[in-house]
Amino acid sequence: MELPASLSLLTELASLSSAFIKQADRKLSVHGISFAEFMVMHHLSKAADLTMSRTELADAVSLSPSGITKKLNPMQKLHLVEKEVNQRDARFSLVKLTTTGVEIYNDALVSCIHCANDLTENVTGKQLNTLLEIFAKLK
Repeated sequence: MELPASLSLLTELASLSSAFIKQADRKLSVHGISFAEFMVMHHLSKAADLTMSRTELADAVSLSPSGITKKLNPMQKLHLVEKEVNQRDARFSLVKLTTTGVEIYNDALVSCIHCANDLTENVTGKQLNTLLEIFAKLK
C-alpha cells in the first residue's frame, strides 16, 4: 500500500530531523552542549533581558514543564542558565541566560551556522526560502 503524501512527508521530516539533530549534536559537542540545549539558549538569547518563564520556555522548545526542568538542571550546574524560583508557583519561575551562557551560545551559534550550511549545501537559496514558506503554512 502506498502511503498518502501527507504521511510520507511526516515520516521523511522525522527522519531528516533526526539526522540533522545528530549532525548538530556532533558539531556542538566541542562546546559541551547538545542541540536541545542550544535551542534553549537560542530562545533565551532572543528574550527580553535574556529571561523567560519556565512555562514560556517549555512551550518554545516543545517540552513539557517537567521536561524543561530536566533539561535546565544540568545547564544550571554548568552556569549556562540561572533560575529564579517563584515561591507560590514553580510554573512561573524565571530562567535567565547567564554571562557564561551567552558566551557559549555565541560560540555555538557559529558552529551551528556552519553545520546548517553543510547540511543544506545542495539546496539553493530559493529552494530554502520555498521550504520555509511551506513550513510556515504547516505550523
